Amino acid sequence: MIADLIRQNRSCRRFYQDHAVDPETLKGLVDLARLSASAANLQPLKYILSCTPDKNALIFPCLGWAGYLKDWTGPKQGERPSGYIIILSDTEKANQYVGYDCGIASQSILLGAREIGLAGCMFGSIKRQKLREILNIPTKFKILLVIAIGKPKEEVVIETVGRDNSIRYWRDRQGVHHVPKRNLDDIIVDSI
Repeated sequence: MIADLIRQNRSCRRFYQDHAVDPETLKGLVDLARLSASAANLQPLKYILSCTPDKNALIFPCLGWAGYLKDWTGPKQGERPSGYIIILSDTEKANQYVGYDCGIASQSILLGAREIGLAGCMFGSIKRQKLREILNIPTKFKILLVIAIGKPKEEVVIETVGRDNSIRYWRDRQGVHHVPKRNLDDIIVDSI
């Protein structure tokens, strides 16, 4: 069920690095994005795929791993993702709605990953110029997001936002990642 996939689709930041993700799997996930809605059907998104240890090692330091976890710089060796999908915008085809296309495509990729037992994390915190240089990305492409993909190694729990109203995710002493979500009644402004 789609509801189960959405509940399971949490940002995963620790993976079984030795569990390989092959190029065909990444292509299959991008194919889900390709089939997703696109504003005015312009289809301006392009993708760079990575699933080799050498290329992954170049991408990894370009990403900001967890803004709320100030004492954590990212997954240690052995817990890093086995693959990445970099989402680009072709500036010659994009319009002002390209961000919506990117969001829809990203969600399609992540839901597809969960369906096959993988997980991912979207990154907007990217050292874009460094990534552009190391991967030789032409300037006509704007770097929108990077999605890390792999077999999940961490447990992520959804909980209700507490009395302090904090939405900051956190980890407990056992390493369980907690993600506070607002109550449904708190986000519906008006109902029938």
